[in-house]
Amino acid sequence: MAGDSGVDYMMVDFEKGPVNGLLATTEDLIPNPPTPTCGDSMPEPKSPFLNGFSGIRRGSSQESSIIKNAKLKNLQLSSRNLSLGPEQFIVASPKKSQTSENGFYDDLVVPEPNRNHALPVANLPTGLCYDMRMRYHCEMEPPTDRLEIHPEDPRRIYQIYKELCLAGLVDDPISRVPIVPKPLHRIYAREATQAEICLVHDLKHFIAVAQTKEMNEDDLLIVQEQHDSIYFNKYTYNCALLSAGGAIDTCRAVAGRQLKNAIAVIRPPGHHAECNRPMGFCIFDNVSISAKACMNEFPDTCKKVLILDWDVHHGNGIQQAFYQDPNVLYISLHVHEDGRFYPQGPYGDHLHCGAGAGLGKNINIPWPTKGMGDADYLFAFQHVVLPVALSFDPDLIIIAAGFDAAAGDQLGGCFLSPTCYAHMTAMLMPLANGKIVACLEGGYNLESISKSALAVTRTLMGEPPGRLKNVTASSSAIATVKKVAAFQSKYWPCIILKDIDQELIYSDGPERMHDIVRRFQSSELFETHKMTDLWINREKISRSFEKQVLSTPNYAGASPLIVIFHDPPEMVGKPDPFTFKMDLHNTWLADGLRFYIDWAVEQGFGIIDVNIPKHHTGLEGSNSSENWRSRITLMNELAAYLWDNYIECNEASEIFFVGVGSAYQAITNLLSYRGQRISPTVPTINLKAATHLSIAVENVWQRVTGIILFVFDEYLHPVSESTVFNLARWYKQHSYVLASLAHPIWVQTPPGKNPSKRFGSVIASPAKSLHDMLIKHQEDVQSFILGRLNESRSGEGGSRRMSLASS
Repeated sequence: MAGDSGVDYMMVDFEKGPVNGLLATTEDLIPNPPTPTCGDSMPEPKSPFLNGFSGIRRGSSQESSIIKNAKLKNLQLSSRNLSLGPEQFIVASPKKSQTSENGFYDDLVVPEPNRNHALPVANLPTGLCYDMRMRYHCEMEPPTDRLEIHPEDPRRIYQIYKELCLAGLVDDPISRVPIVPKPLHRIYAREATQAEICLVHDLKHFIAVAQTKEMNEDDLLIVQEQHDSIYFNKYTYNCALLSAGGAIDTCRAVAGRQLKNAIAVIRPPGHHAECNRPMGFCIFDNVSISAKACMNEFPDTCKKVLILDWDVHHGNGIQQAFYQDPNVLYISLHVHEDGRFYPQGPYGDHLHCGAGAGLGKNINIPWPTKGMGDADYLFAFQHVVLPVALSFDPDLIIIAAGFDAAAGDQLGGCFLSPTCYAHMTAMLMPLANGKIVACLEGGYNLESISKSALAVTRTLMGEPPGRLKNVTASSSAIATVKKVAAFQSKYWPCIILKDIDQELIYSDGPERMHDIVRRFQSSELFETHKMTDLWINREKISRSFEKQVLSTPNYAGASPLIVIFHDPPEMVGKPDPFTFKMDLHNTWLADGLRFYIDWAVEQGFGIIDVNIPKHHTGLEGSNSSENWRSRITLMNELAAYLWDNYIECNEASEIFFVGVGSAYQAITNLLSYRGQRISPTVPTINLKAATHLSIAVENVWQRVTGIILFVFDEYLHPVSESTVFNLARWYKQHSYVLASLAHPIWVQTPPGKNPSKRFGSVIASPAKSLHDMLIKHQEDVQSFILGRLNESRSGEGGSRRMSLASS
């Protein structure tokens, strides 16, 4: 459509590029676009219905020239845009289309915010940066041995954009519901300059990425093999520049108060990219570049920046960029798994808190495992993020908005809901005078990221978040947050929870309570049931392994055997409100397992009781910090050793496994991977039985009559069928798995359906703690054991096992 003024109004078809210079219709658009291939040409840099935005400083000569030359009377609006308000405009591209040096259209109309409005900030629109050209960064030829599409899929940003359109938040032909009165202000994505990229990255890194533009496919494949989790094509360089440039100008518009807040739907992501190398799907560190660009451009109004990273992976690139900067506070909530989770290594732990002038300005909240949910993240916000952010008082907030912690994401393994993302956004909005920008990072489930990004955008536009189903944080989350809070309290007086005296901990006098409690349990069990230590052959032993494995005298006899793997019993107490010390008269030992042992002994069953301490006291009187990886490795090795030397070879008529707390993983690992060797990576224990680990997995589950697990809020690991066909089916029929009503497994499971059979037969428990679960379900568990015994002795269980094995 051309107006009388000789101005063309360009519309981009998000799949095919500009549509013959005309406005696209709904029929021209493809709802589910194919992934662009390397043979596609890059479309012209036009964007549909770009509302008035520039990022050009008010009062500049360039702005005056733009406003003077803009002829509003010549703008011919389509019927879709007749409802635009006085501060909303579309971009008119002259027939001799030229863009200015800084990437903005020369004829772009810049709306002047009404400073006399009664609500000057609330009256401003929310911005949206999206450019379909970023979709042209894709794999050239996916490996033939991989059937799945690469998780960093070009469709990610289109799916989010389409979701925003279908919700009526964007003025676009594909919007299918009434448009909101003030739709999202569209932001043009331009390519970042070399100078901007080099605010964070060294010149060598920039040049190396730029050179990929001229490489052939063979050379590109060689280059990507030299990097960590990166792919390239000939458009990668330009797409990465667009991603960084879009983030810069989005942050610029918010920092300059031209927009109330904004969301940048950009790719490739950036928070893993380090100073001198791309990694983890990331080319340039978009968020860090944007923060530095805004601080340089607005030295008086953007002195301090808060970067909140809720991507499920640690943002090592952002941490590196600002580790010694006192004016940038970086807070990251991520799965860490003691350094096993990507990007791996210790740099994402809570001990990395900044250096030099930036000491205390780096806060990592490292989740010990996957499976974290809404309540866990909100607990971290309430006890660490918000108190510190209020104290820091930032001028701008940039959210590294990865949505891979959302339920359904194939890489994250967590269970955050769109409502949780909305609540976290809402909690940040009172800060920095509302100057918030959410820049897309990770997130690889197309439905999860689109729904989550929509929830964040609606909240930025002023819609209150919905209600949350669960607000009770898991014990592992509470422990992690309290550990972080205690460590950071030395830098942030606003955090009330203080760390205990380290000199007292590491002196020779104090002893860990779990060692004392285990010695007490051992003494009590010997007096009542004559339970004694089972000998474990190791070269060296930690103090924490003393009295670890206890057994009744008849454990090897021809009677049912119950093998219990459990966490240490819970300590329940009331800490002093000022010193947080635990007084012994206000502390109780909650050992619900004792009742199960008493009952089993009365039934004449043999018992092997295995305590798995959460901390491994160091060898030869030294002490070591908590090490999750060490605990899992030692637990699995110990389970294999006990099976080979005490369980598999005995005369027990039936064998039951009981797992309590996180120690249950020793059982699921024994079932899933018994046929594989376990690498003895931890120097504190070396089991000689490791040479016997070639026994098939079938030898385990064919001997097992039943499995009972008590899992309150720990991550529930499924069994693996990589070594045994139909193991999940057998596990479902022979297990009794109790999980609390607040467990994330129920968030993951659709209403009216049961959890996957790989998790076993999962039953919801109303218990409020692990000890409460043990007490509440005594009769249920006893009935399950007796029922399995009756089936086994009547021949049903044996025939069932044989039929499964033969299948």
